[in-house]
Order: sequence, then C-alpha cells, then structure tokens
Amino acid sequence: MKRLADKPFALLGINFDTDKVDLKKYLDKEKLPWRSWWDGASTKGSITTKWQAGGAGVYVLDGQGVIRYKDVNSQDLDKAVEKLLAEM
Repeated sequence: MKRLADKPFALLGINFDTDKVDLKKYLDKEKLPWRSWWDGASTKGSITTKWQAGGAGVYVLDGQGVIRYKDVNSQDLDKAVEKLLAEM
C-alpha cells in the first residue's frame, strides 16, 4: 500500500476484540498500513452502528470520505482500492 500513499483514499479498520490491551499489542506488532479503531467488545458500538458495519474489517473510503467498500478482507483489499482509483 506504500505505493499508493499519495492517492485520494483512506483505509480504516474496525475491531471488536474483547481485550483492548491485547488488541493494541497486536496492532503494534503487525504495523498495519491503516488506522484501526476499537469499537468496544460489541458489534453495537458507535462506529459500527453509524457505519452500518456488518463486522470487523477494513473499510475503503474515497477522497470525499464516502465509504465505498465495507468489511474488505485482506485478499480483496488491493482489488477494491484499484477499482476505486480506476473510477476516479
């Protein structure tokens, strides 16, 4: 994803892990290339509710902040970003 750092999109992750401390350790270790938010240990958190998220995962936003892809898994992330950039 470093090759796309200057492109007009954002990746955001949502997590529901029950232990916030363990999640922080994992995120620090993995060095994910996107911001990742903890939305409480429930799928009824404020972010999940507002975004109508179906589960934990990565969300692809366009340059205007509109969610274009929800709950993208790691195998489909590059495809989703490439498709979004091709539409611009």
